[in-house]
Amino acid sequence: MPEISIGYVFWVIMLLSGSTIAWATNFFSLPGNWFIVGLAALFVVAMDSGNQAAGLNWEAVAIVGLMAAGGEAVEFVAGAAGAAKQGGSRRAVALALLGTFVGSIAGAVMGVPIPLIGPLIGALAGAAAGAFLGAYLGEMWKHGLSEKSFEVGVGAAVGRVLGTMGKLLIGAVMIVVLAVRAFGG
Repeated sequence: MPEISIGYVFWVIMLLSGSTIAWATNFFSLPGNWFIVGLAALFVVAMDSGNQAAGLNWEAVAIVGLMAAGGEAVEFVAGAAGAAKQGGSRRAVALALLGTFVGSIAGAVMGVPIPLIGPLIGALAGAAAGAFLGAYLGEMWKHGLSEKSFEVGVGAAVGRVLGTMGKLLIGAVMIVVLAVRAFGG
């Protein structure tokens, strides 16, 4: 492996820092893992001109791209399956998705009074609450059955939390893959 320069280490640190920030956007129902893929691709393009990309190359970008797709699949399937498993209508699932986005933003703004991670916890809690409320209202609108609507809402909230946690776990592994590959692993 060629000697690693201080400049290269600096840009790897920037990549990993940016990837960590991108990873955190997953809490807000944003495509944070795809942002990581974009940053990795940008890094490879920038470093490729000097042939400094050690083990972080287009193969690594493809690997994290596949992982990002897997994370999206986990999040979507878990979120939709949570409401659908309880017999939720398409309307309930659609409103759960809308509620997730709105709830995550509201939860982050209100936050939990813990420095740095408080807004992330608030965003996750808000996303779950938004998924619950959206699914509940969607089911009430469609069928008007409050007990079933409550079950569908709980299923959507649990599915959202599990899906987001799965996506976050995959995103964390993506960052580790980038770090290992950046230094020739």
